[in-house]
Amino acid sequence: MQPSVESLVRLLESYRGRDKVIRTACYGSQLVGGALSRRAEADNSSHRLGKRLLLFSAQLSHCRTVLRLFDDLSMLAYSKSYGFGGKEEDAGLRWLSVLNNVADQLYYPCEHIAWAADAELIKVKSDKWWVLSTVLWGSSLLLGILRSLRVLMLLKKTLNRCESDEGGTSSWMLAVRKKKKCPDEPVIVSCSPSQLRRQMRGEILTILSSTVDLSNAVHWMPPGFLWAGRFPPWLVGLMGTISSLVGLIQMNAGDSEETDST
Repeated sequence: MQPSVESLVRLLESYRGRDKVIRTACYGSQLVGGALSRRAEADNSSHRLGKRLLLFSAQLSHCRTVLRLFDDLSMLAYSKSYGFGGKEEDAGLRWLSVLNNVADQLYYPCEHIAWAADAELIKVKSDKWWVLSTVLWGSSLLLGILRSLRVLMLLKKTLNRCESDEGGTSSWMLAVRKKKKCPDEPVIVSCSPSQLRRQMRGEILTILSSTVDLSNAVHWMPPGFLWAGRFPPWLVGLMGTISSLVGLIQMNAGDSEETDST
């Protein structure tokens, strides 16, 4: 079996990896489908294909919503283990992480209620629950952006120390907690300038991913709020595709680091 195929199989065998692939296919289909649907007057066959791709994208999105029905306990376990971030040395990071966890934890039940209402399992209107879940998602993204900016600032300070200390030959130590991975234990990294720059690039990618997702979250807000409802399907797909590809890159980079460490 080719190495690329083996990598894809390993990716699909994990829940996180499968979700990343489904998400990429979902937004990629929306991007292509939305672009083709705009050519309705020029090419009817392209228009029909675009509509099918948009329907396929909607089904993949629904699939992810159903799979998230089982994410509450893992999120609760993470929130409980992190607590109020007593082991986090920086107060700014601590409270941003706590608020982020609260937003994430509340997001799931709100989305579940909205899904159940659409499926006619419960007799409530789903609209307000979808709006509330979108608000919580957007809040989580914004808090994540602020957290990454804070981490970037701390990394930059540490990088300046490293470079000013004997030309960067000594090893400073920096504790960075990797979210949703062993939150109780700090990950101690020997902060050579190259390693610090790699961490900074990772945070920049996180900011990029969260920013494009936040733009979509605003689009799904009620009309009248900023640019809510103004994105065409292809633009929503483009934003989501960028975020999904960044997530795959980060996941692959994280797996490579773990392999190297072992």
